[in-house]
Amino acid sequence: METLLKDIAACTLCATHLPAGPRPVVQASPKSKILIIGQAPGRRVHASGIPFDDPSGDRLRQWLGIDRATFYNPELVGIMPMGFCYPGSSKSGDLPPRPECAPTWHNKLLGHLQQVEITLLVGKYALDHYLKPKPYPTLTETVRHWEEYLPYLPLVHPSPRNVAWHKKNPWFETEVVPHLQARVKKILQKTD
Repeated sequence: METLLKDIAACTLCATHLPAGPRPVVQASPKSKILIIGQAPGRRVHASGIPFDDPSGDRLRQWLGIDRATFYNPELVGIMPMGFCYPGSSKSGDLPPRPECAPTWHNKLLGHLQQVEITLLVGKYALDHYLKPKPYPTLTETVRHWEEYLPYLPLVHPSPRNVAWHKKNPWFETEVVPHLQARVKKILQKTD
Protein backbone atom coordinates (compact mmCIF):
# COMPACT_ATOMS: atom_id res chain seq x y z
CA MET A 1 0.00 0.00 0.00
CA GLU A 2 2.90 2.35 0.67
CA THR A 3 3.87 2.16 -3.03
CA LEU A 4 0.26 2.75 -4.09
CA LEU A 5 -0.04 5.86 -1.90
CA LYS A 6 3.21 7.20 -3.41
CA ASP A 7 1.83 6.55 -6.90
CA ILE A 8 -1.35 8.43 -6.01
CA ALA A 9 0.63 11.34 -4.56
CA ALA A 10 2.56 11.60 -7.84
CA CYS A 11 -0.53 11.34 -10.07
CA THR A 12 -0.90 13.96 -12.80
CA LEU A 13 -3.57 12.15 -14.82
CA CYS A 14 -5.93 15.13 -15.05
CA ALA A 15 -3.43 17.95 -14.36
CA THR A 16 -4.47 19.91 -17.46
CA HIS A 17 -8.01 20.15 -16.05
CA LEU A 18 -7.04 21.32 -12.55
CA PRO A 19 -6.79 25.12 -12.23
CA ALA A 20 -4.77 24.85 -8.99
CA GLY A 21 -2.68 21.92 -10.24
CA PRO A 22 -2.62 18.36 -8.92
CA ARG A 23 -2.34 17.71 -5.19
CA PRO A 24 -3.98 14.36 -4.42
CA VAL A 25 -5.41 14.19 -0.91
CA VAL A 26 -6.03 10.70 0.46
CA GLN A 27 -5.56 8.94 3.80
CA ALA A 28 -5.49 5.17 4.19
CA SER A 29 -3.86 2.22 5.90
CA PRO A 30 -4.39 -1.53 5.55
CA LYS A 31 -5.68 -1.27 9.15
CA SER A 32 -8.35 1.41 8.43
CA LYS A 33 -11.64 0.47 10.13
CA ILE A 34 -13.84 3.30 8.86
CA LEU A 35 -13.74 4.47 5.24
CA ILE A 36 -15.02 7.86 4.15
CA ILE A 37 -15.65 8.33 0.45
CA GLY A 38 -16.37 12.00 -0.16
CA GLN A 39 -16.46 14.27 -3.20
CA ALA A 40 -13.16 16.08 -3.75
CA PRO A 41 -10.93 18.39 -1.74
CA GLY A 42 -12.00 22.02 -1.55
CA ARG A 43 -9.73 25.03 -1.86
CA ARG A 44 -8.71 24.97 1.83
CA VAL A 45 -7.94 21.25 1.76
CA HIS A 46 -5.92 21.72 -1.43
CA ALA A 47 -3.86 24.37 0.36
CA SER A 48 -3.24 22.30 3.52
CA GLY A 49 -3.11 18.82 1.95
CA ILE A 50 -5.15 17.55 4.92
CA PRO A 51 -8.52 15.88 4.13
CA PHE A 52 -11.62 17.57 5.54
CA ASP A 53 -9.48 20.37 7.02
CA ASP A 54 -12.37 22.82 6.77
CA PRO A 55 -15.84 23.52 8.25
CA SER A 56 -17.23 20.45 6.42
CA GLY A 57 -14.67 18.33 8.26
CA ASP A 58 -15.60 19.91 11.60
CA ARG A 59 -19.22 18.95 11.03
CA LEU A 60 -18.33 15.46 9.81
CA ARG A 61 -16.23 14.84 12.94
CA GLN A 62 -19.21 15.97 15.04
CA TRP A 63 -21.44 13.48 13.22
CA LEU A 64 -18.87 10.74 13.85
CA GLY A 65 -18.42 11.76 17.50
CA ILE A 66 -14.62 11.71 17.23
CA ASP A 67 -11.79 14.19 17.68
CA ARG A 68 -9.21 15.31 15.13
CA ALA A 69 -6.53 12.93 16.42
CA THR A 70 -8.80 9.92 15.89
CA PHE A 71 -10.07 11.22 12.54
CA TYR A 72 -6.55 11.72 11.20
CA ASN A 73 -5.25 8.34 12.33
CA PRO A 74 -5.18 6.33 9.07
CA GLU A 75 -5.17 3.07 11.04
CA LEU A 76 -8.67 4.02 12.18
CA VAL A 77 -10.09 6.24 9.41
CA GLY A 78 -9.41 6.00 5.68
CA ILE A 79 -10.41 8.89 3.44
CA MET A 80 -10.77 8.32 -0.30
CA PRO A 81 -12.60 11.04 -2.21
CA MET A 82 -14.20 10.49 -5.61
CA GLY A 83 -11.63 12.94 -6.96
CA PHE A 84 -8.34 13.22 -5.08
CA CYS A 85 -7.56 16.77 -6.26
CA TYR A 86 -9.36 20.09 -5.97
CA PRO A 87 -11.34 20.40 -9.23
CA GLY A 88 -11.75 24.20 -9.17
CA SER A 89 -14.87 26.23 -8.54
CA SER A 90 -17.95 27.42 -10.37
CA LYS A 91 -20.49 30.12 -9.57
CA SER A 92 -22.43 27.80 -7.24
CA GLY A 93 -19.51 26.06 -5.47
CA ASP A 94 -16.80 23.59 -6.34
CA LEU A 95 -16.82 21.76 -9.65
CA PRO A 96 -17.61 18.02 -9.66
CA PRO A 97 -14.79 15.57 -8.94
CA ARG A 98 -12.73 14.72 -12.00
CA PRO A 99 -14.15 11.55 -13.59
CA GLU A 100 -10.73 9.94 -14.17
CA CYS A 101 -9.83 9.53 -10.52
CA ALA A 102 -12.21 6.92 -9.08
CA PRO A 103 -11.88 4.44 -11.99
CA THR A 104 -8.09 4.77 -11.86
CA TRP A 105 -7.50 4.48 -8.11
CA HIS A 106 -10.49 3.30 -6.06
CA ASN A 107 -10.35 -0.44 -6.75
CA LYS A 108 -6.60 -0.46 -6.18
CA LEU A 109 -7.04 1.21 -2.79
CA LEU A 110 -10.05 -0.89 -1.84
CA GLY A 111 -7.98 -4.01 -2.44
CA HIS A 112 -5.79 -2.96 0.50
CA LEU A 113 -8.66 -1.95 2.81
CA GLN A 114 -9.77 -5.35 4.06
CA GLN A 115 -10.50 -4.33 7.67
CA VAL A 116 -13.07 -1.63 6.90
CA GLU A 117 -16.27 -2.21 8.90
CA ILE A 118 -18.32 0.72 7.60
CA THR A 119 -18.05 2.93 4.53
CA LEU A 120 -19.52 6.42 4.66
CA LEU A 121 -20.65 7.69 1.27
CA VAL A 122 -20.59 11.47 1.66
CA GLY A 123 -22.51 13.42 -0.95
CA LYS A 124 -24.17 12.81 -4.29
CA TYR A 125 -21.10 11.76 -6.29
CA ALA A 126 -20.12 8.98 -3.87
CA LEU A 127 -23.74 7.78 -3.61
CA ASP A 128 -24.21 7.74 -7.37
CA HIS A 129 -20.98 5.79 -7.90
CA TYR A 130 -21.33 3.16 -5.16
CA LEU A 131 -25.08 2.63 -4.81
CA LYS A 132 -26.09 0.92 -8.05
CA PRO A 133 -28.75 0.39 -9.03
CA LYS A 134 -30.02 3.39 -7.10
CA PRO A 135 -33.62 2.66 -6.06
CA TYR A 136 -34.41 6.17 -4.83
CA PRO A 137 -34.51 9.15 -7.18
CA THR A 138 -33.10 11.79 -4.81
CA LEU A 139 -30.20 12.11 -2.41
CA THR A 140 -32.65 12.90 0.40
CA GLU A 141 -34.67 9.73 -0.18
CA THR A 142 -31.50 7.65 -0.42
CA VAL A 143 -30.16 9.04 2.87
CA ARG A 144 -33.61 8.61 4.43
CA HIS A 145 -33.41 4.86 3.66
CA TRP A 146 -29.84 4.53 4.96
CA GLU A 147 -30.51 1.24 6.77
CA GLU A 148 -31.01 -0.54 3.44
CA TYR A 149 -27.42 0.10 2.37
CA LEU A 150 -25.35 -1.02 5.36
CA PRO A 151 -22.35 -1.51 5.54
CA TYR A 152 -22.47 1.55 3.27
CA LEU A 153 -23.93 4.55 5.05
CA PRO A 154 -25.17 7.26 2.66
CA LEU A 155 -24.78 10.78 4.04
CA VAL A 156 -25.57 14.26 2.82
CA HIS A 157 -22.43 16.37 2.41
CA PRO A 158 -21.54 18.14 5.69
CA SER A 159 -20.95 21.46 3.90
CA PRO A 160 -22.21 24.61 5.65
CA ARG A 161 -24.03 25.27 2.35
CA ASN A 162 -26.46 22.49 3.32
CA VAL A 163 -28.04 24.37 6.24
CA ALA A 164 -31.42 24.56 4.44
CA TRP A 165 -31.36 20.78 3.82
CA HIS A 166 -30.80 20.11 7.52
CA LYS A 167 -33.66 22.44 8.50
CA LYS A 168 -36.00 20.54 6.14
CA ASN A 169 -34.76 17.13 7.29
CA PRO A 170 -34.38 17.13 11.09
CA TRP A 171 -34.67 13.31 11.11
CA PHE A 172 -31.04 13.18 9.93
CA GLU A 173 -29.73 14.54 13.24
CA THR A 174 -32.15 12.48 15.35
CA GLU A 175 -31.91 9.14 13.50
CA VAL A 176 -28.82 8.87 11.31
CA VAL A 177 -26.24 10.71 13.42
CA PRO A 178 -26.93 8.73 16.64
CA HIS A 179 -26.64 5.45 14.70
CA LEU A 180 -23.41 6.63 13.11
CA GLN A 181 -21.92 7.69 16.44
CA ALA A 182 -22.87 4.41 18.12
CA ARG A 183 -21.43 2.38 15.26
CA VAL A 184 -18.19 4.36 15.20
CA LYS A 185 -17.82 4.08 18.99
CA LYS A 186 -18.29 0.30 18.81
CA ILE A 187 -15.73 -0.05 16.00
CA LEU A 188 -13.17 2.10 17.80
CA GLN A 189 -13.65 0.27 21.13
CA LYS A 190 -12.51 -2.93 19.42
CA THR A 191 -9.21 -1.27 18.50
CA ASP A 192 -8.32 -0.13 22.05
